Amino acid sequence: MELKLRGFSARTVETYLYQNKKFQEFCRKKATEVSEGDIKRYLAHLMSDTKMKNSSVALAKAALKFYYDEILKKNIVTLKTPKLARILPDVLTREEVKRLLGVLTHTKSRIIVKLLYSSGIRLSECLHLNVDDLELGNKMGWVRGGKGGKDRMFILSDDVVQEILVYVNVHSLRRGFLFQGHDGKALTPRNLQKIVKGAALRADIHKRITPHKLRHSFATHLLEAGTDIRIIQELLGHANLQTTQIYTKVSQEQMRKVKSPLDGL
Repeated sequence: MELKLRGFSARTVETYLYQNKKFQEFCRKKATEVSEGDIKRYLAHLMSDTKMKNSSVALAKAALKFYYDEILKKNIVTLKTPKLARILPDVLTREEVKRLLGVLTHTKSRIIVKLLYSSGIRLSECLHLNVDDLELGNKMGWVRGGKGGKDRMFILSDDVVQEILVYVNVHSLRRGFLFQGHDGKALTPRNLQKIVKGAALRADIHKRITPHKLRHSFATHLLEAGTDIRIIQELLGHANLQTTQIYTKVSQEQMRKVKSPLDGL
């Protein structure tokens, strides 16, 4: 209940409950009897015995900390886990984006992929867009209750606006999900993951392409075009600017534009 009240997503709630259940199976103690030593032994077990990835250990620690420190106020989850490696996101070049879009002949699939790249919204946000979330005349739309439970605006390209207008008129869509399956429900992420993967193969793109890589490409290409990073932060829905700043390390185009001081002598 507390997780839901704080606006955590359904997936986070499920993950936190699962992680605490796994700890209980390991510890075999009542929550009120759990000590700091029990927490340390469990996290050490995950790191040493199960060879769990640092990111997964950090997630387990976060779940335990929420329950034992924030809910039960025991202040026992104090062990420092290894720092997570900051992996730079792989992005498509503009030419690769053109090739990817060029092989998408199915209208709905092409519009979704165009929307992901041109707006930078997350896959789940795209698949749960409602027709009335769009303001096509203003070339914008709204993510309702996105990550952290917040609404935010996103931009629409002229090209996408025209395709969506034709699409909604052909299918007489006036309300409900913009992209519906045969049963009228939202498409699943797996549907789109397969579409993007298949399109990348047909376009002869050898990078591992996922729908989320289109979001990374959106941010990187905006940065390369000179868009202020704080605007990119707002468009991506990042709560912390530090999260957005990873794209400054990705943008090789920006670095190539820098002139050596020697050239100015």
